[in-house]
Amino acid sequence: MPENTPLRSTQSTPAAPKIEHFVADVEQTPLQATDSLNEQAAPLSMWAEAWKNLRRQPLFVISALLILLALVVAFFPGLFVQVSPTQCDLINSNEGPSGGHPLGFTLQGCDVYARVIRGAQASLAVGVFSTIGVVIIGGTLGAVAGYYGGWIDAVLARLADIFFALPLILGAIVINSLPYVREHRSVWTVVATLVVLGWPQIARITRGAVIEVRNADFVVAAQSLGVSRVKALLTHVIPNSLSPVIVIATVSLGIFIVAEATMSFLGIGLPGTVMSWGNDIASAQTSLRDNPTTLLWPALALSITVLSFIMLGDAVRDALDPKARKR
Repeated sequence: MPENTPLRSTQSTPAAPKIEHFVADVEQTPLQATDSLNEQAAPLSMWAEAWKNLRRQPLFVISALLILLALVVAFFPGLFVQVSPTQCDLINSNEGPSGGHPLGFTLQGCDVYARVIRGAQASLAVGVFSTIGVVIIGGTLGAVAGYYGGWIDAVLARLADIFFALPLILGAIVINSLPYVREHRSVWTVVATLVVLGWPQIARITRGAVIEVRNADFVVAAQSLGVSRVKALLTHVIPNSLSPVIVIATVSLGIFIVAEATMSFLGIGLPGTVMSWGNDIASAQTSLRDNPTTLLWPALALSITVLSFIMLGDAVRDALDPKARKR
């Protein structure tokens, strides 16, 4: 026997157990129906797909319901309160909750619940109209700068840098210290102040979105077919650049509500005769130790509303931005 010949085991190897495989019939596995694609259905647009994704997000549903409630309260306060917020009696000064007055009374004897409900109108009006103003002005300037470029872009960029250098509150103090503005303080003066100081952010976002879209194939094709540059900007570039603008505008609305409350708290915002959450918070600081609930309720209403707009902005961003969208 050769030395290199391996030794073979004399023991027999046990046979492997027999495994039975089950193969289902084609009729029992409707894979074709599962993987089938409806080629006749029209493809969803970007906005239709975004709305489809938004409806599945609990964050969007909760924030939308809270914002809807705030809007209903602002537009139809009579559905929620029948007591006049200006009907004050010093006998009820800093009194706690009682029948028909669930949140108690302020230092002046005014109903806290009635003032919180009525104050939603001014606060939301400042936020909504300020957002509309900055979107119109900032969006227009940003779209023109990003689309045409050149010296127009350079001039508008330097102009935006000048306003960016002004802090919001400091700029508001300067503007509202002007004699004419100080003598005619109203919702519209606060809106004008926030628009003047808030448009550069929207302008920069719009400019970047327009620069990204202006050289797209569909824009070049439209111009090759004879579409003018202005029409291409209005019909092709701007509609496809709105996604980041909508997200920033939604978040900015909540920021403007906070800015109004801060300005009113400092005495440079809405006049004392206008009921708003900011004015109520400013008035409640004098009785903070004796009755802290007079500050709690308007601050809570302000916080919930602002948080709702921020959550809505996050949900819209996830739906419109393919990179941030949750799969």
